Amino acid sequence: MSAHSHDSQYAGGPAGPGPSAQCCSGHGGGEQGHGHAPHGSSHAHEPAAIGIAPLPAQQAVPGGARTAMRIMQMDCPTEEALIRRKLEPMEGVHGVQFNLMQRVLTVDHAAPALGAILQAIRSLGFEPELAQQGQPLGKAAPAPARPWWPLAVAALAAVGAEALGWLGDFGWAVIALALLAVALSGLDTYKKGLLAVRNGNLNINALMSIAVTGALALGNWPEAAMVMVLFSIAEFIEARSLDRARHAVERLMEVAPETVWAQGADGAWASMAAAAVQPGTVLRARPGERIGLDGRVVAGSSVVDQAPITGESMPVEKTVGDQVYAGTINGMAEIEYRAEAAFSNTMLARIIHAVQAAQGSKAPIQRFVDRFARIYTPIVCLLALLVAVVPPLALGQPWLEWVYKALVLLVIACPCALVISTPVAIVSGLAAAARHGILVKGGVYLEEGRKLAWLALDKTGTLTQGKPQQTDFLVLGGSHGTSTAHAGSALGAAELRRLAASLAARSDHPVSQAIVRAYDGQELLPVGNSEAVPGGGTRGDIAGAGYMLGSPRWVDSVLGARPAGAELARHVAALQEQGKTVAVLAAADRALAVFAVADAVKPSSRQAIAELHGLGVRTAMLSGDNSATARGIAEQVGIDSVQSELMPEDKLQAIERYAAQGAVGMVGDGINDAPALARADIGFAMGAMGSDTAIETADVALMDDDLRKIPRFIRLSRATHAVLVQNISIALGIKAVFLLLTLWGLGTMWMAVFADVGASLLVLANSLRLLRK
Repeated sequence: MSAHSHDSQYAGGPAGPGPSAQCCSGHGGGEQGHGHAPHGSSHAHEPAAIGIAPLPAQQAVPGGARTAMRIMQMDCPTEEALIRRKLEPMEGVHGVQFNLMQRVLTVDHAAPALGAILQAIRSLGFEPELAQQGQPLGKAAPAPARPWWPLAVAALAAVGAEALGWLGDFGWAVIALALLAVALSGLDTYKKGLLAVRNGNLNINALMSIAVTGALALGNWPEAAMVMVLFSIAEFIEARSLDRARHAVERLMEVAPETVWAQGADGAWASMAAAAVQPGTVLRARPGERIGLDGRVVAGSSVVDQAPITGESMPVEKTVGDQVYAGTINGMAEIEYRAEAAFSNTMLARIIHAVQAAQGSKAPIQRFVDRFARIYTPIVCLLALLVAVVPPLALGQPWLEWVYKALVLLVIACPCALVISTPVAIVSGLAAAARHGILVKGGVYLEEGRKLAWLALDKTGTLTQGKPQQTDFLVLGGSHGTSTAHAGSALGAAELRRLAASLAARSDHPVSQAIVRAYDGQELLPVGNSEAVPGGGTRGDIAGAGYMLGSPRWVDSVLGARPAGAELARHVAALQEQGKTVAVLAAADRALAVFAVADAVKPSSRQAIAELHGLGVRTAMLSGDNSATARGIAEQVGIDSVQSELMPEDKLQAIERYAAQGAVGMVGDGINDAPALARADIGFAMGAMGSDTAIETADVALMDDDLRKIPRFIRLSRATHAVLVQNISIALGIKAVFLLLTLWGLGTMWMAVFADVGASLLVLANSLRLLRK
């Protein structure tokens, strides 16, 4: 909802498919030293304009400037802590914000301080990449893949050292193999560890470097080698898992084709890059091809699979004048459409950019984990120091034994699994929602959705189609043989329909238009002296006789106690009790027929309300319509509470009353219901396919008009929260177990590595399960 602030509002777009994530140790797919690292590997099928999204250039803000930059070496909380510690104390830096999943750093600063900020980041071995004014961040050259053979040789050397150590005293052979394994697998870890220590940051690279060096100094050569190799291999696997989460949303962009068939000025068709097409160009989609840009059909008709955008299971018919969207799949007939948006501004691109911005939004549980981790690591490091010195000094225990235990504790101390557990789960949940046509604007809403106690819904366009349809037609008894319109002749049902449709065609009122749409008979009759009566209806002359079509009250005021008056009143009362809007066709001396119009309930509404009730969410209708109509619709779909004839401010007050009973959501169009959407804990926008405003202002946008997506969102929210709790429990539980084992003398250094990296792999695998939801 528009009133809420979003943590990610300053975050840039997505990082490109760069080198594999190097969480903590940096053993990703590309080499990253301390110089300018390559920015990413490219995929041949990936659209260049969106594979790496534009970053905003430097913006002026009160007190200075705001600069967003991409740092391809910034992969996980290890790098964030290093950069934060470096920048926050600097003069001229007002605030820093990180989007680790997209490798984006945003700095609020005094304008002259930018040079010093960039220099400070480079001193950490990172290379910040700035956006050029008005230009998107370009696509980088492919990063060279890190050769696998050094790690394989290191693993063989470590296994050899371990085997020789078990077989007997091979002295220098064991030492040589161990040093070779450490050199081949751990030099990058040592470099980063030294840099971290120099900047006063005990991250996993520093802790691992100290632990391995200590093990070597204590003469535990095979164990030191095995620890470093296991650490490197596990980090390599972890990097691949992180990449899958990082690019889960970005891969959705691959449904948009790189090239399209475009019509030139001479009428000839030619293939051209989708990113180069200008709005207004006529494009062609052949059967089975993906539509390249948003546009409107100008020739042909077909069915289009819109699942990549809306999650709809059934194809949608498209004909001249209908909207089509980039990434959707054309059916069995060729269509031509006129592009209405540039490639970087299609609905698909806006969905991806919105979700990528949401990736930087921290849910409450994520903020708690961040704060906890900042306290946890220093405490465990202090505990390791006490373990190393107190027993030997105070109790006369052997120094080597307790120093070894302290080194094991240092490895356990890294909170990487704990801190990485929350963002990966949130991003996986956001990606899963996007695949089903649910656009969630931040992790906070994904987590808070599980708490909804009430869901308030607008009626028109939300529960109903938003397009009135004729539901009833009744011929009144006195309409045969005595009407002045056709003296001496009978008016049949078909003639009455034709008369009504001819009058209704002279009005743009929704009820009149519904009567016209329902008529499928002969050509309409000409109407003379046509007059629209405000608040009443339409009247005019047809074939020399006067007729009127309008509201029962207006017709009654004109006719008075004329024939069919009692019968008319009886039918009108019955239809209005059903929540229908009634129009009466009358001649100059009597009522002839009754038409009833209603806004039909969407087929999905009943199921959606039933599913919400099954989830324990109560429902309320907030409508500006009359009470009979609102009550009739509510009874059809099973709404718990109905409030009708409400103005926008009344809807806001209703939301406030429901909020006193628990978390409340509001479903509306994002514009007319803006006050209520803003007050609700979560605002849901319906019909976001046709509304840019809805995507910009809603907390959750449903990319079609299917209310069943809201129960799906709530179930995904609950699943995401469950995964978050599981991840935190796994991370802390494994750490606690190995901490106790170490203090009791049962823990070893290689076990500590499994405790740290193994926990990270477990929480990553657990989080990625959400992608299948």
